[in-house]
Amino acid sequence: MKRVLLSTMIAACMFFAACDGGTSGGGENEVSVSNVEETTTIEFENDLYDFGSITQGEKVTHTFNFTNTGDADLVIVSAKGSCGCTVPEWPKEPIAAGQSGVIKVVFNSEGKKGKQHKRVSIVANTEPATSAVTLKGEVIVPEADVNDAEVEAVESTEESN
Repeated sequence: MKRVLLSTMIAACMFFAACDGGTSGGGENEVSVSNVEETTTIEFENDLYDFGSITQGEKVTHTFNFTNTGDADLVIVSAKGSCGCTVPEWPKEPIAAGQSGVIKVVFNSEGKKGKQHKRVSIVANTEPATSAVTLKGEVIVPEADVNDAEVEAVESTEESN
C-alpha cells in the first residue's frame, strides 16, 4: 500500500511539473520530478527539534541539516508544513552526492497553545519519496491573557445572575 501511495504521489508531482504552462523557462538546472531519472538517499543530522516552552506569539526558527548519502543528485521537489503556521525553505538546486544542505523551518505560535507537534514533509527523488522532519514543544499563553479571560468569565457569570 505504501508503494502504491508513493508511486501515486510521484506521478502526481510529475503531472503538475509537466503542466506548468511553459512559464518556468525550461532551464537546464531547473528542479522538477520529470527531469530526475535516478533516486538517491537523504540523511538528516536530526529529524526532530524540541523547542521547549515558548510564549504564545513567538516564532521558532530551526535549521535541519541533511546530507545526500546516495550516488545521484538529490532534487527536493517540495517541502510542506502540516499547517500554515509551519513554513519550510529548501534548496531549489540539486545537491550532489556526498554534499550537504539545509532546510530552514519557521513555526509561528500566534494563536496556538499547549503541546505542539508540527511535521514538514519533504518530497524528493529519494527512496522512499517522502521524508519528514518535526518540530515539537509547548506554547504557553501569557498569564495576563489567562487572567483577563478568567475575569471576563466571572464578570459574565455575575451579570447573568
